[in-house]
Amino acid sequence: MVTSDKQEQKQDFAAIADVQGLADTRCIAINRVGIKSIRHPVEVLDRSGGVQHTIAVFNMYVGLPHNFKGTHMSRFVEILNSHEREISVKNFPVMLREMVRKLEAETGHIEMSFPYFISKSAPVSGVQSLIDYDVTLIGDICRGEIASTIKVVVPVTSLCPCSKKISERGAHNQRSHVTVTARILEHVWIEEIIQLVEAQASCELYGLLKRPDEKYVTEHAYDNPKFVEDMVRDVAAKLNAEKRIGSYIVESENFESIHNHSAYALIENDKRESA
Repeated sequence: MVTSDKQEQKQDFAAIADVQGLADTRCIAINRVGIKSIRHPVEVLDRSGGVQHTIAVFNMYVGLPHNFKGTHMSRFVEILNSHEREISVKNFPVMLREMVRKLEAETGHIEMSFPYFISKSAPVSGVQSLIDYDVTLIGDICRGEIASTIKVVVPVTSLCPCSKKISERGAHNQRSHVTVTARILEHVWIEEIIQLVEAQASCELYGLLKRPDEKYVTEHAYDNPKFVEDMVRDVAAKLNAEKRIGSYIVESENFESIHNHSAYALIENDKRESA
């Protein structure tokens, strides 16, 4: 009886029309079609060998040929759930290949955005605290070839050189967001990009500071003034020297403390074209 019911269900399922698979006569291909903003648990391996368990927001797309009416949206969700909690940076390429195979596509694109935490020691007291960074892993596949991109938003302190020069007492400073979007040729740790950026700032940020630490970071920023232009140029110079990065975009946004607007600068470089 049970077997008969299952057979009937299979027959009913097979009889349901596959509307997405119908032909389309407009002859217009779609570059990306899929799902956006779906949350799923992931595991991220950090540089120390530990694993961070976090929640990522996924965007998943494929290219749709001109002759197909639609894609099968449910298959994107099936791919995420088939991995359960085993989604990680390491098996990101596996997901890409599985997606284009199941969706019968030649091109695919996955974005995985998540908060990444690093434990930092305050510069004088040594007190430990966590600070979070917004990270996005981006994977593209075209005819079996995979391109990997990492995007990291690094909050830092910047102190205005002009304010320091013209003022008898103090100088205005602000929190800045430096965003690096880098096309990776070989594996690069998230921590490496963060440390590269923080080293070029007027001062890095900390989650917890005691009074001796506050004195240190205030004076350290004062001794290292940076315009928004200085920030992107100094970070770009370090990225130019990094052979594991093929191309990049570096952006800096200063949330000005004496203006009702932000200061912004961007540098983009494809080192493969200039080689």
